[in-house]
Amino acid sequence: MGISRSTFYKKPIREQQQLTSDLKLKKQIEDLHQELPGYGYRRIREHFLREGIAINTKKIRRVMNIYKLRSSRRKSVGPKGKRSVHQLYYPNLIRGLKLTGPNQLWATDITFIKLINGFVYLSAIIDVYTRKIIGWSVSKNLSHEFCLKSLEVALKERIPGPGIIHHSDRGTQYTCDNYVDFLKKHGFKISMSNVGLPQDNAHIEAFFKTLKHEEVYAKNYKTMRDVVQNLPKFLDMVYNHKRLHSSIGYKTPDEFEKEIMELNPADRPVQKLWGWAV
Repeated sequence: MGISRSTFYKKPIREQQQLTSDLKLKKQIEDLHQELPGYGYRRIREHFLREGIAINTKKIRRVMNIYKLRSSRRKSVGPKGKRSVHQLYYPNLIRGLKLTGPNQLWATDITFIKLINGFVYLSAIIDVYTRKIIGWSVSKNLSHEFCLKSLEVALKERIPGPGIIHHSDRGTQYTCDNYVDFLKKHGFKISMSNVGLPQDNAHIEAFFKTLKHEEVYAKNYKTMRDVVQNLPKFLDMVYNHKRLHSSIGYKTPDEFEKEIMELNPADRPVQKLWGWAV
């Protein structure tokens, strides 16, 4: 056979040991995906390291491939939009901007959640430095009031300094007189994306993609009851408190913010962010 006697007898033992190890890892990944279905092999490895389990990324990828353990997220394809020649209502202030702490740049947008009997709309605000959702509101219509509600929630829990940037797209909710007047009254600098370039508001768009793939689609939202029962838990307990973010060193937004608070106690933490609208 061209192999030594010891190799002949040890090979089945090694194969059985590897199979046992692979099945154990498979179960660990499946358990993790129950709550965090969007985790790929990188975040899985970081999660295990935080629990004192050192596993090579190659092994994680191999086991995921063998047992078809897929992240709920998929890479998007297709056109990214074309730059408009039209003048912006307000200039884009965030390109090339270097952030040094929280409450310097808040980004916001609206997304929809498709239900059996129509749609429900979510307005969310993210602190770009900490990646934390600091205010949100849900509504059954697209009036500007529920966008103002999410902003009011964020302002109720945080006290941003003068000159904080509010970044959004050019939707009518953000360009109407009531919303613009509110921003100016509270000392915001107004920044807006170019038309047809969602990447200009990439941070909030990335959050919405995570929300859709790891929560709404994974749990198959069908009714308003699903939204009421599950959405607050995902935003507060999972996304802000448990989900690791590669852009902030594989920490959760709560952990990252806590570290900042210890260095600069003047920045107030977010305590409550529920914002239901009608």
